[in-house]
Amino acid sequence: MNRTLASLLLGAAAIASGQAQALNVLACEPEWEALARELGGDKITASSATSALQDPHRIEARPSLIARTRNADLLVCTGLDLEAGWLPLLVQQSGNGKVAPGQPGFFEAGGFVPRIGIPASVDRGDGDVHAAGNPHVHLNPHNIALVAAALARRLAELDPANAALYQGRHKDFAARWGAATLRWERRAAPLRNMDVVEHHKNMDYLLGWLGMRVVGTLESKPGVEPSAAHLGKLLSQQQRNPAKMVVRGAYQDGRASQWLSQRGKIPAVVLPYTVGADAQSGNLFALFDSSIERLLAAAK
Repeated sequence: MNRTLASLLLGAAAIASGQAQALNVLACEPEWEALARELGGDKITASSATSALQDPHRIEARPSLIARTRNADLLVCTGLDLEAGWLPLLVQQSGNGKVAPGQPGFFEAGGFVPRIGIPASVDRGDGDVHAAGNPHVHLNPHNIALVAAALARRLAELDPANAALYQGRHKDFAARWGAATLRWERRAAPLRNMDVVEHHKNMDYLLGWLGMRVVGTLESKPGVEPSAAHLGKLLSQQQRNPAKMVVRGAYQDGRASQWLSQRGKIPAVVLPYTVGADAQSGNLFALFDSSIERLLAAAK
């Protein structure tokens, strides 16, 4: 073997070794992929099982996704039954015991934050009700801060050789995130106490954080598409007590919100809901920047 070929082989082996050392993080949703990248830098590889324009409740466990789960070192999901319809099958079919519930490689963000919307009882007739509370926790930046601290600790647990790096990156992220949260709260002050109608309960953490009041939901029951009768009731309510806007996530069908917008003469606002839904929402900071500016624009 000549010297040039040997050098090439040694270089390839070194690259392969470096790649093998990086933690392979599979997030269930784009917001957690984005957070993992903030905390892990080049010590991890990260991807999301879902896109920003998919309903995270309803995902098909395709063979390609099963293969990605099989190769994951860490699975970062929301929990709170958000992924109950597809994640258990995904983990089971992957055969990857490292990312099974209860193992260090399984991380549920919803377990580290205060939850809202916990029902007193659960009945199938009430629609898609989550017994552990509303799972759309990422739309309150204070929740993101709590999850970031817990996720940094988990990364350090799984990769102790780079624990100092994860700690340092978390410290930097926490400082930037805290400053941004204060800026968002000041910027969004005019939204406080405004009445809004939402499509689904997926905006409750965002609207609650901003002090906005939800006075109606397009879905008559969670997960049940809007009916003509229910929309008619909302329109009558709107005529008596007008809301300022009707809000939906980018992944949701816009027909019902447009119907109420046109007849009730209020703006229909499309919020990105998660990272990557559009060109203005490419990271966690941009997600909140974009959401607040759209709400403010509609409020005018």
